[in-house]
Amino acid sequence: MPEYPQDRDEIRNQAEAMAHELVTMSQRMNYTADTLLDMLQENVAPIEQFFANYSCAIMEIETKFKVLNEQLSLRYDGNPIESIKSRVKDYDSIIRKVIKKNIPRDLASIEENINDIAGVRVICSFIDDIYRLADFLLKQDDVTLICRKDYIKNPKPGGYRSLHLIVSVPIFLENEKKDVKVEVQLRTIAMDFWASLEHKMRYKKDLSPELLEQLSKELVDCANASAALDERMLMVRNTISGIGSMP
Repeated sequence: MPEYPQDRDEIRNQAEAMAHELVTMSQRMNYTADTLLDMLQENVAPIEQFFANYSCAIMEIETKFKVLNEQLSLRYDGNPIESIKSRVKDYDSIIRKVIKKNIPRDLASIEENINDIAGVRVICSFIDDIYRLADFLLKQDDVTLICRKDYIKNPKPGGYRSLHLIVSVPIFLENEKKDVKVEVQLRTIAMDFWASLEHKMRYKKDLSPELLEQLSKELVDCANASAALDERMLMVRNTISGIGSMP
């Protein structure tokens, strides 16, 4: 999940590209060059604001987690968060999803129907840190839970584990307050390591079906081993902290 560039030129380039794509997808008539240019200019400013809104929402969520990390470190003798990564989907990814889900080609529909345009990934030390952080985040009165999917207690068939939250947070703009959706993923270091390798394999183009099936089975075994390691490390941590004891 790469960092989304905050540079204004980058945001404008994304907006211009997305505006062009939305216009050409929505309009199949023969326009003159001047008409098309006017349409693009009308769309660029709203799309710039569209991307900026999601960047602001990411900053809100990141700040909340950084504050929680600081506060919980005082109570539990250690920082529960190892790292935080964030990104805003680029326009190519958004357009592909618009086509796949057959979403109307306007910004309001895109905001309504695509929940993961803004993404924050929180890497935790232990499994119980994940649930503790999620609970504290959702108790905040300006955070609204839209959807929760627990792929830790219920892993995907391929072995993927993570806690996913779709939340809405308010951002305060020049003349308005706006609620913006953010996808939050919480996972341990082991889960993140596994997911990174699985992602690289999934997008390899030159693997035979036989090899892909073999590697998929191997990755499931690796996911199970990683989950067992997470449980063992949690048990060791709890023993050291006096919470539990070794069997």
